[in-house]
Amino acid sequence: MPARVVDLALVTVAALDVWVNTWEETRLGVVFAVLGCGALVFRRRFPFPVFLLTLPIMVTTEVAVAPLVALFTVAERSRNRRFLAVCVALTAIAGSIPWPPSDLSEVGQTFTLLFFVYNLAIAVAPVLFGQLVQARRDLARRLEEIEEAREHERALHAQAVVARERAQLSREMHDVVSHQVSLIAVQAGALQVATKDADAKEAARTIRSLSVTTLDELRTMVALLRASGGHATELTPQPTLADLHQLVESSGTHAELTGELPPTVGTPAQRAIYRTVQEALTNVRKHAPGATACVELWQEGDGIGVTVTNTPPTRPSLSLPGSQQGLVGLRERAEILHGTLDAGPTVEGGYRVRLRIPLSAD
Repeated sequence: MPARVVDLALVTVAALDVWVNTWEETRLGVVFAVLGCGALVFRRRFPFPVFLLTLPIMVTTEVAVAPLVALFTVAERSRNRRFLAVCVALTAIAGSIPWPPSDLSEVGQTFTLLFFVYNLAIAVAPVLFGQLVQARRDLARRLEEIEEAREHERALHAQAVVARERAQLSREMHDVVSHQVSLIAVQAGALQVATKDADAKEAARTIRSLSVTTLDELRTMVALLRASGGHATELTPQPTLADLHQLVESSGTHAELTGELPPTVGTPAQRAIYRTVQEALTNVRKHAPGATACVELWQEGDGIGVTVTNTPPTRPSLSLPGSQQGLVGLRERAEILHGTLDAGPTVEGGYRVRLRIPLSAD
């Protein structure tokens, strides 16, 4: 129901209350009644002044509606308990004062005190009810804030899931696509140099050019998809240690796989080792043409890992774009599994990538 309609209804009820309980009409009493009842229209904007305007009605007339409604409005909007206690006392005093004042000697102090206690008890009721309404309103507002916070939390969680998926997608894109495309570019470059046929040379040049363009576009996509991510769910299907032999043989470099790992190695650890070897061999093929590589699987105590070491290049490398995210992605994988990744040049002029992760990583 609209607030204005409620206020008009209260004014009407208060006026009826005054009319029913007025036995001896006086000009002053009528003025107080009109001011007090009419002021109820403004009780929401000026609760305390309206309350003060209703007190004289209790002095001149035995009414209850207008003052108690005004007192309820004050209690609904105020949080000061001492202030509300003063308002209750004022209401009780106004209802206990004999009118006209000359009647004080006739009524007696005992009856005046009884009237005061009675009016005090009556005045406490709207204050308690007003405080209850205020608490209910605060609780409803708090529940709305909690629901908004939950909605915000759900939105943040959805954004975090998207961010992790983007991080995983960018990592997989770099590991898988760049490995294959760079191999095509290297083979096309070698064919372009070795062939004598003009058509074959042009075709090789075109293939290499398209491969380089693809790698450059891949780098841009990886940069766009790159985002912070935690323990993201891996995409399927994923390679394992059983695929290492085929990876080394098809790497396009002179690589040798040595060592072995226990069969208890978890699937996440197997994927991390595979991606490390894949990235390392890709870098050898791109940055160290003609070099040989050694892929060594090993176990030391409670840790397992792989070391990929290559010799210095024997010829200049081709100009191929890089995403600059390969080693970053490998370190993220290692950190997720509580392991470490070290990469750097060797004394002989080659390069070494070493991954170590706990055997219990999962």
